[in-house]
Amino acid sequence: QVQLVESGGGLVQAGGSLRLSCAASGRTFADYAMGWFRRAPGKDREFVAAISWSGYSTYYAGSVKGRFTISRDNAKNTVYLQMNSLKPEDTAVYYCAARHSRNVDSRGSYIWSRADDYDDWGQGTQVTVSS
Repeated sequence: QVQLVESGGGLVQAGGSLRLSCAASGRTFADYAMGWFRRAPGKDREFVAAISWSGYSTYYAGSVKGRFTISRDNAKNTVYLQMNSLKPEDTAVYYCAARHSRNVDSRGSYIWSRADDYDDWGQGTQVTVSS
């Protein structure tokens, strides 16, 4: 099991930017594919972005593609979500998630976009975008 702690959320005006961080501990971070999900008030949890354990592959939800960038620093055991051109509809609690994947993905090219594919979750960080 890997422990995940998100940070970097806050209140921002529409059009602004935030960078979320997710620090991992407890296991070898570089063995894990990572994902970001979010849950808005009254809505189901939805996929935002994912990155393979090597960082070679990334994938985005259509609603954030071109505005958000997922990245990772395996030396720092951290995954990031850079969010630009924020919109009020991006308001949500953002969660990072981890899936052990090196054992099935030797090249580090696989990503996963379903919440059920992930084993470990952080506690979430609130992002609020005002209009």
